[in-house]
Amino acid sequence: MYIGKAKNLFNRVRSYFNFSPALVPNKNLALRISKMISETYTFEFIVTDNEKDALILENSLIKQLKPKYNILLRDDKTFPYIYINLSDDFPRFVITRKTIKKKGIKYFGPFTTASRQTLGAIYDSFPLVQSASCLKGKKRCLYYQINKCLAPCEGLVDKTTYATYVNEAMGVLNNKNKLISKMNDKMNLFAKQEKFEEAMELRNTIKNFKNTSIQSAIDLASNVNIDIFVVENKNNKWIVLQIFMRQGKVISSSHQIIFNDENSNIGEIYKNAIINYYKKDSLITPDFILIAKDVDYIDDMNFFIADTFDKKINIQIPQKGEKKKLIDMASKNAFIILDNAKNTNLEEFLLKTKKDLKLNNIPYRIEAFDNSHHSSQASVGSMVVYENNAFDSSSYRQYKLEANYEYEQMKEMLSRRVSSFYENPAPDLWVIDGGSTLLKLAKSIIGTLNIDIIAIAKEKIDAKANRSKGRANDIIYLQDGILKLQTDDKVLHFMQRLRDESHRFAIKNHRKLKLKEDKNISLMNIKGIKEAKVRKLISYFGTFDAIKKASQDDIANILNDKDAVSIIEYFKGETNE
Repeated sequence: MYIGKAKNLFNRVRSYFNFSPALVPNKNLALRISKMISETYTFEFIVTDNEKDALILENSLIKQLKPKYNILLRDDKTFPYIYINLSDDFPRFVITRKTIKKKGIKYFGPFTTASRQTLGAIYDSFPLVQSASCLKGKKRCLYYQINKCLAPCEGLVDKTTYATYVNEAMGVLNNKNKLISKMNDKMNLFAKQEKFEEAMELRNTIKNFKNTSIQSAIDLASNVNIDIFVVENKNNKWIVLQIFMRQGKVISSSHQIIFNDENSNIGEIYKNAIINYYKKDSLITPDFILIAKDVDYIDDMNFFIADTFDKKINIQIPQKGEKKKLIDMASKNAFIILDNAKNTNLEEFLLKTKKDLKLNNIPYRIEAFDNSHHSSQASVGSMVVYENNAFDSSSYRQYKLEANYEYEQMKEMLSRRVSSFYENPAPDLWVIDGGSTLLKLAKSIIGTLNIDIIAIAKEKIDAKANRSKGRANDIIYLQDGILKLQTDDKVLHFMQRLRDESHRFAIKNHRKLKLKEDKNISLMNIKGIKEAKVRKLISYFGTFDAIKKASQDDIANILNDKDAVSIIEYFKGETNE
């Protein structure tokens, strides 16, 4: 129900209770905490070596288990930066999300939107080296011919002249208004040349810049770097707004909205937002961090940041002056966003899905599973991910499975997925391609984890699966029974899309693995090992990789000594190749 940390766990837990005349929740607790304590049956604890580890573990467990009384901020992505290595003879600008540990590196950002468009605008405006291969080629290329590069590869520009363009480009990156002005000039040029598609693309980029970032007249006239976090709520919606100031100017912003969370606690939201953002390597360290309110967990946040950056970066709650103006500006923007943040069509659909499928969670992130094999050969499992109203192919996973039968294969795949929850947090919903048996299996694997599970079984017509769009009368298996939706129901279509995508991905990977195995079988036939014997080995060991790792004696026990020697020699030759 709740995950928390404390230096002195005994005192922390004891503070929740009154012990006389009966064991009841402390009367001084907030209503939310009092309700939680009244529902509590047992406690479990983990001891860590230090406070930083405790904070990170707390954050990770909240993400995995999604306790009812914790606040879950879903978006902990690392924003992209643009960097340049000034120690290079002819440096170039590059996008990164990782810390590059080299001397002379200078970062610009973070860019919460349009990082690639920004980089493109810089290269459109300044004749700089665009590709790492340009300098290696030692020969002027197309960029020189279209006046977008000065061809330092052939020595047509000296380092000093090139550096003036670099310095001017860095000045533009530090000033969004200059960048937008450059884009406007380019857009107008495209329009005059009747390149209307290019002009429209640039227009949309400029609009994106203006609409997604906080615009401010405040200029601190200094090179100070400030990160600002503001948490506000209105009409059962909370917002976390982040504003990034670099060189004394607002350069970008980002926000997250938490819908309909009556259990939200502002101190926890601040703590989770700050730990999520700073738990990874930060490319530009702020001089200080501003927040709007004096809340719980300030000491935890200060300790975490100091330990992460190995230096003191205070969290400040300004009461007057320029910093207070920044906080007021951020709060004003937060309320404007909240006023306009009605439940989107996506949010309403996810709420409908939650209601129709009797789920405990709103299914913001969904994982769908299927497996594929041919007579227990080339067995693969697939996991596809749906989040932010789209399939996230970068999060797809393929599993090479050792088990021979569908039930054991699904068990192996789901168990491996659960074991990876620490580094890749759990979703809100699992969708399993199958019936009630696989649903029960999945439930037994996740145990008490707060993950909803449904299974969807294909309608059979003449013993064949019916995948007709809009007409398949598939059955959805829930925790408490069977659900039959109308064939035109949008929720049914959504579940079918998830199931079919997982099936497509599984088939694709099965065919690739089968092709590889068939190639191995053909090659082994050349070495005198007949296909029937190869199939026998695969049936026993599961995969070619397992055969490759097997000892000569193990293979001889399945076949014979002569064949075992041939197979060992075959795999030795494959390694040498």
